[in-house]
Amino acid sequence: MADPGVLSANRDFRRYWTGSALSTLGSQMSLIAFPLLVLSLGGGAAQAGLVASCSLLTRMLLRIPAGQLADKVDRRRLMLGADLVRLVAVGSVPAAAGLGVLGYPQLLAVAVVEGVATAVFAPASTIAVRDVVAEEHLSDALAKDQAAMAAASLLGPFLGGWLFTVDRILPFTADAASYAVSAVLLLRMATRPAPAEPGTRTDNSPTAGLRWLLRQPALLRALLFGALLNLVGAASEVAMVVTLRDGGSGGTAIGTVLACAGVGAVLGSLAAPRVLKVLRPGQLFLAIGAVWAAGTAVIAFTALPWVVGPLLVLLILLTPPAGIVVGQALISQSPRHLLGRVSTAADLLIAGLAAVGPALTGIALEGLGIPQTWLLIAALIAVTTAVAAVPMLRESGLGTPRREPAAETAPEPAPGEGTAVAA
Repeated sequence: MADPGVLSANRDFRRYWTGSALSTLGSQMSLIAFPLLVLSLGGGAAQAGLVASCSLLTRMLLRIPAGQLADKVDRRRLMLGADLVRLVAVGSVPAAAGLGVLGYPQLLAVAVVEGVATAVFAPASTIAVRDVVAEEHLSDALAKDQAAMAAASLLGPFLGGWLFTVDRILPFTADAASYAVSAVLLLRMATRPAPAEPGTRTDNSPTAGLRWLLRQPALLRALLFGALLNLVGAASEVAMVVTLRDGGSGGTAIGTVLACAGVGAVLGSLAAPRVLKVLRPGQLFLAIGAVWAAGTAVIAFTALPWVVGPLLVLLILLTPPAGIVVGQALISQSPRHLLGRVSTAADLLIAGLAAVGPALTGIALEGLGIPQTWLLIAALIAVTTAVAAVPMLRESGLGTPRREPAAETAPEPAPGEGTAVAA
């Protein structure tokens, strides 16, 4: 487990961590509640899908500009502003419902506005941890951050769906409340980003982060490996649904199996600090590739939920430590003035490839068949592991962290001068 001192002794990290987790939880609840509300208001499936797509597409398209903005503006202010915008936007839904004027155009506008604010919040949140956590605590902090994000992603859709069954407006009330609490916590943060070193030349180009990444072969290799895992993960979700349904499993069993991915992510995040003490980056990536190749090959020969579910937990278990390795390398090595653009370029590289996964899997399932598709996935992972992970065994790591001035931190209030919200 991570050193508990990171949360117990560092009040600003606790505020950042709690605020970021609450914001993510609220966004996850909205993703499922928006289409459900559209349908309950008499809209069709196309309208429900458009609301969800507008939010996701907005977040994707604005990643690069948002990363550039995070490099120029105080990250705490960006996160605070994004939460306040989301509070007003999402809060307008229960307000309009109470007045009896809620309609589809408003929901579409709210989804877009929330997508814009979330796009701004994401890179600021990713790099703010560098401002509030010392270098020696970075790995533990990222482990706790990943655990919170995994838990929010696992619980958010469930909570959103459950609250909707109680009252269709309740998920939006809870979502708005999460942004309000997050804003209060962020407002209390005392740490400020370190000033730029005198004489430092800055590159203000939106593509500067991507160009910097292309000059880091070890880090780029790790990112490409992560992009392939995301592609396989997105592809496997569709393939598992088809496989389990073809094997006679019902909706409850399929949902339970897919939930195992979230369980694996949470357990992997909690176990990450220990894993990273045992395995070097090259060994970790090789182990992930071997487990995924073997596991997906097994699924080619069985559709039993009690086999596929635990296997899915095992497949996901080592991916959070790998995410921490890459995240720590990005945060430690990136020039401070490029960190926002580097993080968003890395996100686009890792997440962009995954977008085509479901479509490619559907084509493969129809053209090749279920067992052949899983074997193809296993072979793809094995080849990529040999190309990307094996060379990491000869490397000492993902590079040497850059040393930059520590963040300027305002003095912590003495005990009794206000109460920090516990994480």
